[in-house]
Amino acid sequence: MFKNLLHRILSTPAAAATPASVPAQAPAPVPASVPAPAPAQPDDDVAAADALIDAGNALEDAGQLAAGEARYRDAVARAPNHPRAHLNLGIALAAAGDEDGAIAAYERVLALAPAHPFGNYNYARLALVRGDLARARVLIDAAVRAKPDFPQALVMQSNVLDALGEPVPAIVAIEAALRLCPDDAGAWYNLGGLLHRQARPDNAEPALRRALELDPAHLEARALLARVQRDQGFAAQALATMQPVVEARPQSWLDRSFELLMTLFADGLSADEIFRRHVRFGADLEQAVPARFQHSPSPAPGRLRIGYFSRDLLLHPVTFFLIPVLEGHDRQQVEVFCYSFGAAADGITERIRALSDHWRDVVHNSETEIADLIHADGIDVLVDLVGHTGTPRLGVFAQKPAPVQVSWVGYLGTTGLTRMDYRLCDARADPLPLAQAQHTERLVHLPVSQWGYRPLLVESIGGAPFERDGHITFGSFNAALKLSDAVLRCWGEALARLPGSRLLVANVNSERKRASIRDALARQGVSGDRVEFLARMPLNKYFDLYNRVDIALDSFPYGGGTTTLDALWMGVPVATAVGETSVSRSAASVLLEVGLDDWIAPSLHAFADVVVARASDRDALRRLRRELRPRLQASPVTDLPHFVRALEAAYRAMRNGDAG
Repeated sequence: MFKNLLHRILSTPAAAATPASVPAQAPAPVPASVPAPAPAQPDDDVAAADALIDAGNALEDAGQLAAGEARYRDAVARAPNHPRAHLNLGIALAAAGDEDGAIAAYERVLALAPAHPFGNYNYARLALVRGDLARARVLIDAAVRAKPDFPQALVMQSNVLDALGEPVPAIVAIEAALRLCPDDAGAWYNLGGLLHRQARPDNAEPALRRALELDPAHLEARALLARVQRDQGFAAQALATMQPVVEARPQSWLDRSFELLMTLFADGLSADEIFRRHVRFGADLEQAVPARFQHSPSPAPGRLRIGYFSRDLLLHPVTFFLIPVLEGHDRQQVEVFCYSFGAAADGITERIRALSDHWRDVVHNSETEIADLIHADGIDVLVDLVGHTGTPRLGVFAQKPAPVQVSWVGYLGTTGLTRMDYRLCDARADPLPLAQAQHTERLVHLPVSQWGYRPLLVESIGGAPFERDGHITFGSFNAALKLSDAVLRCWGEALARLPGSRLLVANVNSERKRASIRDALARQGVSGDRVEFLARMPLNKYFDLYNRVDIALDSFPYGGGTTTLDALWMGVPVATAVGETSVSRSAASVLLEVGLDDWIAPSLHAFADVVVARASDRDALRRLRRELRPRLQASPVTDLPHFVRALEAAYRAMRNGDAG
C-alpha cells in the first residue's frame, strides 16, 4: 500500500475552500524507499528485515492491513536499529489510528538517524494533523534540508507555513514543489488556493486552470476557480464554471448558494429562470433539513426579541445600514440579539457588540447548535442579513428556530425557502404585482425605502468637474462583479456619442477585468486613454473621489445600493436602468425618492440615450451638484428615527400575523 505512494502523493488535493487558519490536506505518508542512512548494528539482520518490509508492503497492497503491520513488527524485531523498519511500522500505525504508537515509531527513526528525510516528513505530517504546528515546522524543515528534491516535503512545508499564517513563504514552498513535479494537479490546486486567499485572483486563475488540465474531474479546483472568476469580476464565467460542481454535488449548499448569487449578476438570465433556481434550492434544502421546532402563535408579553443573523458584522455594506438601526431601537419595545458567524472582526464588530443586548459568537457552532440556541433565546423575529452571499448558513433557517423569519438588506431577492416567511423591501424596488411572484417569501414594504441611510463621512463637495476639466467625467464605483458585458456596451455607446468624455473606474483591481472593460469600450470606438482605473481605497479617499466625477454610471443587472446613496450624498447624479429583477431596481428606488426620475432608463436599451441627454444638460448638472445632498437630507431615506420605528412596526406586525 505505502510503497507505491511516493510517485503520486502530490495528487492528493487540499480540502475545498480551506480557510487560511486551517492547513490544506497534507500529502500521503512516504516510506523509506532508499537504504537507511544509519549504519546497521551487529545484531541487526537488515536483509531479513527488508524482506519482511517488502512482504508487508505487498500485503497492504492486497488490502491486508493488519497482516502488513505484523510484518513490520517482525522487521523491527529482526533489526531494531534499522530506521526503515520503524518508519514503515509508524506509517501503518498512523493509518490504523494509533497516533501515539506512530509517534513512538517516528521518534525511534529520528533517534537512529536525526536527519532522516522520510522520518521527519512522516512525523511532521502527523504533528500537523494533531495541530502541533511548532513541532511540524521543525520536522518538515529538517526533511527539506536533508532532501531538497523532496516534493512531498515541500508541499507539506507549504501546508505548515500556511497554517502558521505565513502565506508568502508557503507560496514559495509550493512553487518549489511544482518545479520538481510540474504535472501534479493537487499541488497546482494548493497554489491556487494560497494565491486566492492573498487576493491575487489573476495569479490564482492560471494555477487552477492547470490543475483542471491535469485532472478535469477535480471538483474542488473547479469550485475555487469559479470563486476566483467572481473576484476578478466575471459573473457569467463563474456561473458556468460552477455548474458541473453543483450537478455533481447537489447537497453542497455553499456551492449552490454561490451559483444562485451569480445568477443575480450574470447577463442573459430571465427573472423566471432565476426564481426557478432559487425555488429548487429551497425545496432541496428543506427536504434535507426538516423544521424541528414548535412555536406559540402569539408573542410572549414584554419586549419583542429580535435576532440579527450575519457573518458580516464588521466593516461591510450591511453594517452601514444595521448600525443606525441598532442605535435607534426602542429598548423598551425591542430586545436585540446578534448572532455572528464570521471569523473576522474589527472595530465595527466591537461597536455592534456594544449595541447588542445579547451577543452570540456562533462561528464554531454547527447549524443545529445555532438553531437550538436561537430557539432557547426565545427569538420572536429572526432577521437574515446574508441570504446566499459569502458563506451562508441557510440550514439554520430551514430548521425554523424562530416563529417569524425575515430577509432584509443582505440579499436583494428571494432565498427560495418557504420557511423564510418575509422579505423587507419597498414598493419602488419591489412592486407587488411584479415582484411577489418572484419570491417564496411574503413581501413587506417599508413605508418609504428599504434603505435607512447615514453617510459614514461628511466630505465637502467641490465644483462640477466638467467646468474645471473641460469635459464630462463619468464614474463607476460599484464592485467589478456588477460590471457585466451588457452594461459595458451601453457605457461604451454613451462615451462614443460624447466626444472627449472620460470614464473613471474605481474598485476594479483585476488586470484581466480591466482589460475586458477596455476591450468592451474599444468595440464601441472608445480608446483606452479615455479610461482611468483606480484600485480600492480608504473610505475618506473613496468619498473624495466623487469630486472628480460629474455623473455616476450604474451597473446592470445588479444595480448599486450603497454607492448610489454615497454618490447622491456627494452631489453626483446617477444614471441607471431598470430590469426584471429586484436587484436591477435598487438604484432606481433611491433616485425616485430624490426626484431623479429622468435619470432612470426604462430598460438597458435606453440607457445610453438617458446618459447622453443628462450629460448634455450642463446647467442641470451644476444645479444638482448643489441640490442633491440637501434633497437627500430632506428625504425619508435619511430620517433614521422614522425608519427604525417603521422597521419595528413591521417586526411587530409580522409576529402578530398581520404584516403585508
